[in-house]
Amino acid sequence: MRPKIICHMGSSIDGRLHPSRWTPPAKGIERGLVHRYYDETAARLDAEGWIVGRTTMAEIAEGHPRSPKVIPGDLRRTHLGDRKGRDLAVAIDPHGKVHYGRDDAGGDHIVAILGEGVTDAYLTELREDGVSYLFAGPDGRDLAGAMETLGETFGVRTLLLEGGGIINGAFLKAGLIDEVSLLVSPALDGLAGVPTIFEYHGEPDERPAAGKALRHFHTETLEGGTVWLRYRVEDADAA
Repeated sequence: MRPKIICHMGSSIDGRLHPSRWTPPAKGIERGLVHRYYDETAARLDAEGWIVGRTTMAEIAEGHPRSPKVIPGDLRRTHLGDRKGRDLAVAIDPHGKVHYGRDDAGGDHIVAILGEGVTDAYLTELREDGVSYLFAGPDGRDLAGAMETLGETFGVRTLLLEGGGIINGAFLKAGLIDEVSLLVSPALDGLAGVPTIFEYHGEPDERPAAGKALRHFHTETLEGGTVWLRYRVEDADAA
């Protein structure tokens, strides 16, 4: 059974994701509240790990490419490293581009979700680093299958999706988001083309959220004017 997935994000009031671009807090409002509130509210969601895309994980990881001297056989099945009871740091990395050099990100055990086309040398590198991995189909896009495997292998019940707009959009299109947790900061960006919360790259007539509806169940206003909104994602009534 796949875990419950909560898309936990913070944005300006125009839905932009990069706080470095936002207008500053109003006079007398503490700076740095964005990151503090994000972590504090995440802790209240009772999750057992988090999911990001390749680009975000590459900014966190500390490893470098290398060529293992010995490549063992039987690499192409789900590999479970030594989790040691830690939360999970899940990276969606279809082409195997992230290099870790260790088995954790911020103290959480790394799980790489890969396409079947990655090389044996790369899989060997992950094993040497202690990283767990599993496959999401030939091209790494079978997110639903990957989440089922993740739940069955690790027994996790809830994970936070903390990606950029592209990976969030892919999960939305796949129907894998069960809840949206959104911190809206009293700030503006305003520039067209800046990354937003959901950015599914599809055809102009596609509707990645088709068939879904949002049911509000929590609003909380935090110090400084940040608003925490929570919505359950439900099947929409047929027209």
